[in-house]
Parts: sequence; C-alpha cells; structure tokens
Amino acid sequence: MNVQPRCTDGSGAATDPPRSGLRLNPEHSSLTERLALRLAHPVDDASRRRAALLVQDWLGCALGALRYPLARQLANVVRAADAGMATAIGIGRRSPESALLLNAALGNVLEMDDVHRSAILHPGPVVIPVALAATEAAGGTAQQFLDAVVRGYEATIRIGRSLGTEHYRYWHPTSTAGAFGAAEAAASVLGLDVEATADALGTAGSRTGGLWQMRHEPVPTKSIHNAEAARSGWLAAQLTRAGLRGPRRILEGEQGLYAATAAHADPAAVCAADDHWQIHGTSLKPWPACRHAHPAIDAMLAAMYDRPDADPRDIERIDVTTYVEAVRFCDRPQPRSELEAKFSLQHTVAVVACFGRPQLAHYTPEVADLPELQALRQRVAVHADPAFSARFPMHYGAAVRVTMKDGRRMEATCTDAWGDPERPMDSHAVRAKALALAAWGGVSQGLATRLFDTADALVEGGSIRTLCQLLTEVPTCA
Repeated sequence: MNVQPRCTDGSGAATDPPRSGLRLNPEHSSLTERLALRLAHPVDDASRRRAALLVQDWLGCALGALRYPLARQLANVVRAADAGMATAIGIGRRSPESALLLNAALGNVLEMDDVHRSAILHPGPVVIPVALAATEAAGGTAQQFLDAVVRGYEATIRIGRSLGTEHYRYWHPTSTAGAFGAAEAAASVLGLDVEATADALGTAGSRTGGLWQMRHEPVPTKSIHNAEAARSGWLAAQLTRAGLRGPRRILEGEQGLYAATAAHADPAAVCAADDHWQIHGTSLKPWPACRHAHPAIDAMLAAMYDRPDADPRDIERIDVTTYVEAVRFCDRPQPRSELEAKFSLQHTVAVVACFGRPQLAHYTPEVADLPELQALRQRVAVHADPAFSARFPMHYGAAVRVTMKDGRRMEATCTDAWGDPERPMDSHAVRAKALALAAWGGVSQGLATRLFDTADALVEGGSIRTLCQLLTEVPTCA
C-alpha cells in the first residue's frame, strides 16, 4: 500500500502539514519513525467494522463499571471540572483530559475488556476513549473515529508485543504501550503528518509505564493506569501539534524504554510485515475474570459438559494445569475481594463446578464467601506446565482434571480460549455480553440498545454527536 497523507482540518479535507522538517529516511530512521510510516496507511472497511464491534464491547464494559465505587470517585472529580469539548460518560462535556480520567478507567474495572495475546495487554479501554474524545473535540466524522481506533490499536499492539514477557513481570503493558496507542489515536484525528506522529509517540513514550504492585494489594490502581496512559497520549499529540519535538529513539535508545524495562525486547516486532491491521488479532472476553483464567474456565466447562448436574460436594480434587504467567497472576486459593476473585484460578473453576457458566454475580463477596465455594477452592491444585508456558503468549491454554470421590475423572484441554481469533465471539455474542454488562451497571435495556445500535451504525457513517449525546443520558454515577 502507498502511504497516504493524514493532514486534515477535521472535516477530511487536506491541509498543510502541521509542522515541517526533514523527510524520513527509511534506512536510517528510528523505530517510532518507521512505525509512524506504517500507521499512515489507509484503513479498510473490514477493519472499520471490527473497530465498531470493539467499540460496542468497550461501551458494555464501561457501562457495567458504573455500579462500582471507583466510578463514583472519579465521577465526583470530573463533575467538578469545567465544561469542555469531550463527553464524560453520565456527566456531559468536560475537557478531554477530564473526560478521559473517567472514560478510560471505566472500561477495565470489570476485567472484561478486550485483550491482545502476544502483546499481553488491553488496547480498547485506552485507545477508544481517546479516539472518541479527539473526534468529538474536533467535530470529526465516524470514519475519522474508526480509523483512529484502528491505528491506535496498531501502535499499542506493535509496541506491546515488542516489550516481551520480562517487561510484563513488573510493568503493566496496557499502560506502557497504551500511551503510544493513545498518542496515535489522537494524532490520527488531528491529521498529524508522519514526522509529527513520530514526535508524539516519542513524547508519550518518554513518561509511560505502570508497576504491577497493586496486584498484591486490593486497590483499583490498574484502571487508573489506563486513564493516565490515555491522558498522556492525548497530551503528547496536542503538544506535537503545537510544535513540540519528541525523542524519536525512545524505544531503542541507550536510555530508552527497552534498556530500562525490557531486557528481552524484540525491536523487530514493532515494524514486522503483516497482511492485516492488528485489530483483527484482538481477543474478546466472555467471562468476568482475568484473561489468564479463561482457558481454565473453558476447560472446566468442557470437562463438566457431560455431568452438568454433578454435585460439587462429590468432587475430591480439581487439578488445573496452565502456563506459568497464569499461575503467577491467578494463584489465589482464598480471594479477599471481588477483584481478587477475578484473579483466582481456584475460584473460577469452583464457580463452574457449582453454577456452570460464570456470571458477574459469581464474583461478588456474597457469592465468593459461600461455604461450598470456600471448601471447593481448597480442593483445587494449580500447576505450571512447560508445554503451555512455551506456547504463551501466542496461545493461552489450560487443562483441567476433575477427580470425583468415587474415583471417576473428567478431563478437558483448552488450547485457545473462547474469544480468541481461533475461536471468535460473533457479533450476536458480543451484543449479548454488552447488554448484560450495561444492565449490571444500571443502564436500561432501551438506552443500552440505542447506544450499541448507534455504535454499530458508525461503519455506515453514523453520528458521533448522537453517540456522545446518548452517553450523557447514562444514569449518573453520583
């Protein structure tokens, strides 16, 4: 494909480049410069359709989060901010920075946000709110919005997959790579040229990252990482538009991101040739738990398929075998909160044994503290397996063996989880999930349906203004 200019005035009409300077030399350019060249490719209709589907998924996750304390806390901060040009869900128009504090945090609260396996991150909750805020503030079109989503996913995933699993041990890649994707989403709407986009990526990357320590404490900081990545990327694009240069060797430089945080980085992954936009490789999450738990959930459902009425009290032992990162993140035999329950392999398979398909209510403290679940979790053993670990992060797999007290066994293996590209959720499943999450957050089915229909219609040139107006009608999280 030929690289096309992206310089527009918000209406799609070509304008002069927002800044001048030397043209890029592909043979001597930095990684961010070469990435910016790739990101300038035109977006195809199939990728826009995929983006519209993922917008619906993000909306469902964000609406479902409205019932939680974090939503109220952030809404109180945003509600007190001055009016502006971007819609904050359930509040109205505020500055993009204020709107992003709420909108970019909400999508992750339920732990049902989309995920890219090899990048080990969640692009949607960071990229989509930035693309929406930038498009609304610029008075842009549905096509500009969807193109920004596609390009933002591309930047996030390409940089995320280059960071490697060593980065993932301590750093939150959604925050690290998400800031780059946020900068690209805003740059796409603003029509920044290739050089300016490289500067925006460099500025965003110079202060990105987020540490995993909150995994060891029952706090919602993970969602704040998303908000800060979104706000950082938005600011980087705005500063670049004003003429600010950025460090273009922020990834591979001697004091860059790889040197500081990614000992086994794969720089070639940033600009590796691919036949399609990376948004098509994003997985969706049907179950209300950490993605690392999903293969075990699927395997447990398969193992119990022929015995759906089996009495959990007759289970002697459940063995879960999976990859080492899943064990590292989700080995919690006695979760202390709803969040920890979503990061507990023991709880997720016990839920399947007791209730079948997992639902959001199964992770609440009221259910998690049921005596039968507490007892069954104690009979779950979790093991790391070299074969599953070797396939991670390209494939998330698990095996489950259920041993009954009478000696019978039920076993199943899951190589790829439901929602992965190999086992995709269709549009009907995505819509059903989104409606269920919206209801969980207190949004009426009528309003939720109108929101999701409006998002779906964006592919045909629907109205960003209508979508944002509907977002203001969402019941306030006061």
